[in-house]
Amino acid sequence: MTTRRVTGLKDVARAAGVSVTTVSRLLNGSLDLPSETKKRISDAIRDLNYQPNPHARRLSRGRSDTIGLVVPDIANPFFATLVAAVEEEADTRGLAVSLYATLNRAGREVAYLQLIERNHVDGLIFVTNHPDDGQLATLINRTGKVVIADEDVPGAQAPKLFCDNELGGALAGRHLAEFGHRDVLFVGGPQAMISSRRRSNGLERTLRDAFGEDIRLLKYAGDYTVAFGRQAAKRFIEEGRPATAIFASSDEIAIGMIEVFRDQGVSVPDDVSVIGFDDVGPLHLFGPPMTAIRQPVRAIGGRALSLLLETNWQGKQALVEELLPVEIVVRKSVAPPAKR
Repeated sequence: MTTRRVTGLKDVARAAGVSVTTVSRLLNGSLDLPSETKKRISDAIRDLNYQPNPHARRLSRGRSDTIGLVVPDIANPFFATLVAAVEEEADTRGLAVSLYATLNRAGREVAYLQLIERNHVDGLIFVTNHPDDGQLATLINRTGKVVIADEDVPGAQAPKLFCDNELGGALAGRHLAEFGHRDVLFVGGPQAMISSRRRSNGLERTLRDAFGEDIRLLKYAGDYTVAFGRQAAKRFIEEGRPATAIFASSDEIAIGMIEVFRDQGVSVPDDVSVIGFDDVGPLHLFGPPMTAIRQPVRAIGGRALSLLLETNWQGKQALVEELLPVEIVVRKSVAPPAKR
């Protein structure tokens, strides 16, 4: 069985009696030719059934019409929802999205950032989920055309888009204070991460507004994962349940903690109250349904793409940090402190 060779630009150029460059420039609209020459090329394209490669044509113009999206983990419902929102916004603009999952590893993040320098994508929406040692910021500043979303890369000179993390912490603190909780455990990421730092700051500020110095705020720091949630819950139990309420700073952490509490017979909210963050997972199906701070995940994804396309990368502009609002979704996981 023989394979039919695909007709290329060289074949068209040979049949029309012109150079490959002439055919290429005519097709991408950068060259005007005499009508006779145009006709010879058009006839050759028709006779040879030549099908232009749109991807190659875009690359010849220095663009790919493809946006890169770098996320830590597509199995996580939060990032899966973010990806879907970017895809939908790109579709309305006639753009393609290349998705890269880093497994939250710095080495993979570096490799994907370098795609811009090789013109594989026209720009990048970059989402990390760990503190940066300076390597990512240096590379972002060198490559440009990057929008940072969800979590900060300190020192990176790029447009940044976050939810209002401090407001989220404040809403959680206010709700807990209304039920009389003065001893609260915050379970989140390292303080070096903007999400964790701002959420805990908002929580503490609101608790102090309600109770002054008569509060105790404990903190467990780790990854935004179910596994860390389980570890935090076990530690909480081993330490004698040192707080009456817990603010879990992601759905994944909250899910891990609830799993352990259920297995160990710790009742929510009778023994301890719990508030989550993100509200992308099925927190409403828990027993009891979990109160949570809801991030506008889909809005973050759509706005990140718009910001990437709206930024004038050729000129100097004031760097922006946009904050999108959050809200509290009150369910049944908070009650007054249990009597001890």
